[in-house]
Amino acid sequence: MARILVIDDEEPIRRLLARALVGEGHEVIEAKDGREALQLHLATPAELVITDIIMPEQDGLEVIMALKRKAPGIKIIAMSGGGRFGQTEALHMAEPLGAFATLRKPFALGTMLETVNLALAA
Repeated sequence: MARILVIDDEEPIRRLLARALVGEGHEVIEAKDGREALQLHLATPAELVITDIIMPEQDGLEVIMALKRKAPGIKIIAMSGGGRFGQTEALHMAEPLGAFATLRKPFALGTMLETVNLALAA
């Protein structure tokens, strides 16, 4: 299966996604923010990245741009909640920057797994 990097500053969300992806046979690397994620990706490149958009240190849009510069073919799924002003707009910016797909939190776990499969098959 695939090596997937999951980036989210909310540990429960990170852990839930990691468990589900490991259950599907994937190898999962977890990062709490964009800065840590980029370091991990340099050390152990992932085939797919699932990133939150609103995070401390380095946000998801910055991560998408950095990853696309370093690995143009990498598949990225962006996710974000819609609660705070600006999150919806930031999520809409992810695809033009190179994200394969975007998901608004909360989403069904099955929807995420289906999106992962589509991204890996693309």
